[in-house]
Amino acid sequence: MIGTLLIANRGEIACRIMRTARAMGIGTVAVYSDADAKALHVRMADQAVHIGPAAAAESYLRGERIIEAAKASGADAVHPGYGFLSENADFAQAVIDAGLVWVGPRPQSIRAMGLKDAAKKLMQDAGVPVTPGYMGEDQSPERLQQEADAIGYPVLIKAVAGGGGKGMRKVDAAQDLLAALESCRREASASFGNDEVLLEKWITSPRHIEVQVFGDTHGNVVHLFERDCSLQRRHQKVIEEAPAPGMDAATREAICAAAVRAAQAVDYVGAGTIEFIADASEGLSASRIFFMEMNTRLQVEHPVTEEITGVDLVEWQLRVANGEPLPLRQEELSIRGHALEARLYAEDPAKGFLPSPGKLEHLRLDGRIRIETGVDQGDTVSPFYDPMIAKLVVHGPDREHARLALLGALDASYVAPVPTNQGFLYECLDHPDFIRAELDTGLIERAGESLIPRATPSQEVLDAAARQHRRDRSGDGLSDGLFGFRLNAPARETIGLNGPGGYAAGSTEGYATAPDAGAAMAAGGDILVTRRGQTYLFGNGPGHASAAMAADGTVLAPMPGKVIAVDVAEGAVVAQGQRLLVLEAMKMEHALTAPFDGRVVELGAAPGQQVQVEALLARVEKVEG
Repeated sequence: MIGTLLIANRGEIACRIMRTARAMGIGTVAVYSDADAKALHVRMADQAVHIGPAAAAESYLRGERIIEAAKASGADAVHPGYGFLSENADFAQAVIDAGLVWVGPRPQSIRAMGLKDAAKKLMQDAGVPVTPGYMGEDQSPERLQQEADAIGYPVLIKAVAGGGGKGMRKVDAAQDLLAALESCRREASASFGNDEVLLEKWITSPRHIEVQVFGDTHGNVVHLFERDCSLQRRHQKVIEEAPAPGMDAATREAICAAAVRAAQAVDYVGAGTIEFIADASEGLSASRIFFMEMNTRLQVEHPVTEEITGVDLVEWQLRVANGEPLPLRQEELSIRGHALEARLYAEDPAKGFLPSPGKLEHLRLDGRIRIETGVDQGDTVSPFYDPMIAKLVVHGPDREHARLALLGALDASYVAPVPTNQGFLYECLDHPDFIRAELDTGLIERAGESLIPRATPSQEVLDAAARQHRRDRSGDGLSDGLFGFRLNAPARETIGLNGPGGYAAGSTEGYATAPDAGAAMAAGGDILVTRRGQTYLFGNGPGHASAAMAADGTVLAPMPGKVIAVDVAEGAVVAQGQRLLVLEAMKMEHALTAPFDGRVVELGAAPGQQVQVEALLARVEKVEG
């Protein structure tokens, strides 16, 4: 039996695993980098071991240091969580060779499914339908151009070792392929150490459907039904739900059976996810659903499956790692109700969703729903890792009850001073196509600016602020600092925001309608007003210090990172929106563009240069006509 478990991860997933381990009477060991010395997962664990500097490549991706930490702490098992080394077969084997229990699939299963091209060939042999495309060994640009032309545009370039939306590029026309290929390979090499790619036919109305599978060492494999992860932005999941809307019994049986066959084909043990792409142009049908890839780990969105099945997937992982059979047979598993999960990120939708690391001086998440987080108030979102703050998870008797519950939770939560995507999540949930469950992965792109929360307060928000001002200051209107407002600006104490009420924990009765704007008074006279998930602050004090493109044409670094490409030279004439530089930060590439038509009069960085937040990258001057 596992006595002490080392979690080779950080953040919310490390905290999530610790909760179940503790409930099972298993001791926990955290590992941490310099940046995470005071992190929540470190504070939660029974023991904590330092493994290196802030950069993941020097800490969380150093397998030998993690194994040393396990031995030094007396741990007898290692759980990798997701990301980092969770799908690294060599690390899994090294853990086993060190005499430790690996809480995950066999290394050979990870290898079999780790490269997308090899995995697709394996699935074809197992009778699992796959998307048309090219998976050849010839990786020359000329061959890839030839194959893409033969497949027909649009096509999707995917890194064979990719995941999490990284190393993927959609190409709409033949002349765009080589530039997209170069960018994709560069990102794939930086993220995965492998720049090989495959090509897939782009499906015009795609839905992302995935099936949770689970195997044990006794030859049993079951599925725990499907999830829909179609609401995505740049291949990154935004909101996930289970079960998939519009899924009929026959299609569910076919897709879940295919997922089980896929797991059996690689002798799978533990938690895994088979991801499919569905052509939803004529509704869901088994004949139009194709295998994409298998994730040989626990998924970020696993809570929605837990909510509809009543199963603790982490507990199953630990029991299976102990050699126990699966706790339930297929016929004992069923779907109850509907669940939704929203990923709350420290990122600024108004600035192209750029990550916004910083201190969470004020953090209030709706405690009436399931919250998965790795931070507390006062913690810092680090620029070195994924900027997720929390996952907000709701369950209801049906999809609409769950949707309204999640809207209410967003209106009852607050994060400051860092900008977040909280209001954006609200607008996604309240979009007519989402309400009607008319989903595909292009919904967010089509909706465009309509999903970005308004930067200026509505009259309703101003009225709410004025009412609060009169109550708390005995004033007669918006005055004494209330003429100005700041979005997600810092307050000086924890603020309780008005949200929907009148229901017990776990109930969705209080979410029948969206709440009116609520207002609260902060110490020092600041007033906070929330509406549609967006928080407005009225009063004095500095706003959030984030980088931006100034009105005078100054282009500043929005976060610390590395300049990997400079597309223009000083003196070049550029058009509004034209790419000037590419900054790599938080494992993603961020294009910085010209704010208006003009001439580049100054360049402040060169390719390969590391820059800090707000460093001058370029300056553009308007050209007088």
